[in-house]
Amino acid sequence: WIVLSETLLNTAFDKHTYKHTTIGFRKDIEAMPTMYEYSKSFFRRYYRPENVVLLIVGDIKPQEVFPLIEKYYGGWEPGYVPPKITPEPEQKKERFARAKYNGRTLPILAVAYKGPAFSVDSKDAAACYLLGNLAFGENSDLYKKLVIQEQRVQFIEPDFSYHRDPKLLTIYTMVKKEDDINNVRDEIYATVRKFQTELIDAKRLEDEKSNARYGFLMRLDTPGNVAGNLARLIALTGGIEVVDKLYEVMDSITPEDIQAVAKKYLVPERRTVVILKGGHK
Repeated sequence: WIVLSETLLNTAFDKHTYKHTTIGFRKDIEAMPTMYEYSKSFFRRYYRPENVVLLIVGDIKPQEVFPLIEKYYGGWEPGYVPPKITPEPEQKKERFARAKYNGRTLPILAVAYKGPAFSVDSKDAAACYLLGNLAFGENSDLYKKLVIQEQRVQFIEPDFSYHRDPKLLTIYTMVKKEDDINNVRDEIYATVRKFQTELIDAKRLEDEKSNARYGFLMRLDTPGNVAGNLARLIALTGGIEVVDKLYEVMDSITPEDIQAVAKKYLVPERRTVVILKGGHK
C-alpha cells in the first residue's frame, strides 16, 4: 500500500502537500536514523495547542479530570505557524501510472478523482460520501457483480472520506487475473456513467443514509471508539456540533444531488489511474 499510495499521490498532485504521504516516502523512512534533529523541529512546529483535539471519554468525574488537564497542558505554549501551501493547479486531463511491488501480490487498481474539501455548509462532501458507498460499497451492484457473482476481484472499496482540503475520491480493487485489469477498470467507468446519467432510486438512497447514520452510532460503542470516531470530525471544524450538522445535511441529499456530484467530480479530466503489479524478490 505504501508503494501504491506514493505512486498515486505523486501522479495525481503537482504542487499540493498531499503529494507527500502522511508517514513519508520510503526514502524518508529509511533516512530516519539520520533525521533526529529534524524530527525534533517537526515536533516543535506542529505539536502545538492550536493543532490538538483533546477528548476525555468515559465514566469521568469532571472535578477530578479538569485539574489534571490544567496540570499537564496548562503551560503548553501556542505558536503554530501554518505552512505555506501552493494551491494545486486544476487537473485538465487524465493521468496514468504503473507501480511495481517487488513481492507477491495480485494486481491492484486504483481509480481516483479530484474531490471537494469537507464543509458542512455545502452538500458536495456528504453527497460524494454517499455516492462512493452507493456506487462501489458492499451493497452496490458493482460489488455484488465483481466480488460475489463473478468473483473477478478480491475486493472493491471506495475511499470518499472527509478531509479539510480537496482530496482524492478513490476506488480500490484487487483483480484476480492480470489480463482482466482493463475489463474491471471499464466496469468502474461504466458504473460512474450510470450514476451520471440515471437517478439513484430514492429508497436506495434513504437506506444508504440510514446505514451511514446508524453505522456511525454503532461505532460509538466503547470510550476508545467514541474518541476515535469523533476526533477527526471535530478536527475538521473545531466543534462537536459538526456531527449533527453533517447528518442534517446528509438527510437533505436527493437523488439529483448524487447525480450532480457524479457529473461534477467523476470526470476523466479529474481522474488518475494507477495499476500496481507484483514481482519476485
